[in-house]
Amino acid sequence: MKKIPSTQTRRSFLAKSATGATAATILPRHVFGAPHVPPSEKFGTALIGCGGRGPGTYSQLTKGLDVELVGACDVDLNRAQRFSQARSKGKAEVYQDFRELLERKDLDLVAIATPPHWHASISIASAEAGMDVLCEKPMTRFVAEGRAVVNAFERYGRVFQIGTFGRFNRSKDKGSVLKHKIMASGLLKNCEAVRMKKGGLKVKQWSGTPGIPPQTVPEQLDWDLYCGPSPWKPFESRRTTGTHRGYWDYEGGGMCDMGQHHFDPEQWTYGKDHTSPVEITPFAPPSHPEVTGMWAWVELKYADGFKFVMESGEWGPAYDKSPVRDVSLDDLSKKDQEKIKAMPDPEPLLSFGEAVKQRKQAGGHPEAAHRAACILHLANLAIRLGRKLNYDPDKEVFVNDEEANRFLNPPMSAPWRV
Repeated sequence: MKKIPSTQTRRSFLAKSATGATAATILPRHVFGAPHVPPSEKFGTALIGCGGRGPGTYSQLTKGLDVELVGACDVDLNRAQRFSQARSKGKAEVYQDFRELLERKDLDLVAIATPPHWHASISIASAEAGMDVLCEKPMTRFVAEGRAVVNAFERYGRVFQIGTFGRFNRSKDKGSVLKHKIMASGLLKNCEAVRMKKGGLKVKQWSGTPGIPPQTVPEQLDWDLYCGPSPWKPFESRRTTGTHRGYWDYEGGGMCDMGQHHFDPEQWTYGKDHTSPVEITPFAPPSHPEVTGMWAWVELKYADGFKFVMESGEWGPAYDKSPVRDVSLDDLSKKDQEKIKAMPDPEPLLSFGEAVKQRKQAGGHPEAAHRAACILHLANLAIRLGRKLNYDPDKEVFVNDEEANRFLNPPMSAPWRV
């Protein structure tokens, strides 16, 4: 591929990108018209979404890199000011609108820790502006958003890492790398289903509460901007500050909040980073149209017959009485165990910092993050609709199911789109 010269402006690069003139290459910062960062200088960084997981997400962004915090952004100005003071003694400029932040010429890396209804829009805008991104989980709020993020980071050649790191676990006993080697070896012949352990999805904790009366919007909060691409609703505090997870407008309950942690490494282990389930079968009570609720289990079957089974452990019957499955060396003969130990590790998964410096994609790359989020979105849709769903993982649509397909790409509030 022809290298883009460093004198090319950001505007001309983006114009060519929109017409498909660039390939999916990770590009250095200087091709966007900003000064190149030599090894002796610091990366300019910012955090968008400064409450809750924000400080922790920012710490992951900066690991292994020499950085300077130049911006802190939150629809609640008090949060942005507190973060700026804590991390830069107030030197980092404070913003309420991420679009103003992304106009900075000294910004290289962005951490996104807003509620998930903003993840896709801000990730895409950051890529368009020439930033590398570390985004909190879950990656998106619905399936079509995820594909839009994947396409954007391919188009603009930026690094993306989802904010979950289980696939980097190299434990000798049950780490993701070891399990990945076992599955890739083909020595384990009878692994047809994996049950996710009960109780790890915080189903009850992150269920929503309907019918709360409207409240007065705090002075420091831009409520309209908070709602953003989601349907506008009157302010009430449970729609913010962590408890937003229980509202379909913003997230998908404990399923989405914790699910990407669980499924991201398992998806990599079992070779499903580039596909999705074809059959999704739920067992759950009727779902509320506005808030998340309880469920018992969901079975997700792939085209090759392999299944993931998730159980809440908080409502209803168990999936079955078989033990929870976790691949380990104990599943193999002593002879085969030695073969696994002698196998080389897979190509190292790059951390966000390594990917930024090497200009390669990170271990939690956009396609893998999207497919892991899809597992959760599909499971939630089966629960919401109360029935089995059939899905085409290549076209990313449900098969002959107009009702279900409407949930894959619901309308976004103007002027927002992905």
